[in-house]
Amino acid sequence: MSDEILPDNETGASEAETGPPSFEDALIAATEEIASLKDRLLRASAETENVRRRLEREKTDASTYAVTGFARDLLGVADNLRRAVAALPADGFDNVRTGIEATERELLAVLARNGISKIETAGQPLDPHKHQAMIEVESDEHTPGHIVSELQTGYLIKDRLLRASLVSVAKAKAES
Repeated sequence: MSDEILPDNETGASEAETGPPSFEDALIAATEEIASLKDRLLRASAETENVRRRLEREKTDASTYAVTGFARDLLGVADNLRRAVAALPADGFDNVRTGIEATERELLAVLARNGISKIETAGQPLDPHKHQAMIEVESDEHTPGHIVSELQTGYLIKDRLLRASLVSVAKAKAES
């Protein structure tokens, strides 16, 4: 026998020679086609549901994080208010200090109402997802890899990073 490919009936005879397919063959073919169409329908339905869920999640994220750019701009104002309080002399300017602190508190309250919170740094281990190490300092008081001081406050918006905290991190003292 040669290497030629035979038709489905494997005898090499054409349908005209063997006659029309039997009822059982037609039923099997129809059943297979129905199963194939059901499978395609289920897959298309699942894909549609996945797209609907993804769009719903994107819509929720868009509304939740829509203020990100505006909030990031306001963080500079919060930083400047903190610097203004720190720059005032210890004696005098009590009214000015009180006014600036009240303004800072109100700004932080507005940020908090919109899901924006400060990142805790004091004594925390360095977390590269929230903190950016700017310098390493030798320290006997702090565990190596832990934050010694905060250079700039970081913020989260809901569960996402808005701005990383700029920090100094402890390292072991060099042995002499």
